[in-house]
Amino acid sequence: MRLCRMIRDRLATAYSHKKSYADNIKRALEFQRVGNVAYEMKLLQDYASVHPMFHVSMLKKYLGYPTSILLVEGSRVDENLSYEEVPIEISHRQVKRLRNKEVATVKVLWQNHLV
Repeated sequence: MRLCRMIRDRLATAYSHKKSYADNIKRALEFQRVGNVAYEMKLLQDYASVHPMFHVSMLKKYLGYPTSILLVEGSRVDENLSYEEVPIEISHRQVKRLRNKEVATVKVLWQNHLV
């Protein structure tokens, strides 16, 4: 009986530590909540064809890199938010030998990409 009480106390202590650690990490999301698992976001007019409600599992923190930003000005974006890739030049050519095959690779500079 005494051993059961000691195990129960230690489990309660461990649970308390874990809960306090998790509470420190949690933070309030900055979206307008619609339901228990849905958020509604205000989108720009350019994205009027996109539905503004998202499931919680789809929302993730995004840490952007300046090189990953794609400039859409001057490019033609369709209703389904896609655009045509246009090659500008071939900047590098290389032929690799694999056992008994040769594979040609090329590095292409695209119109809407920085690098």
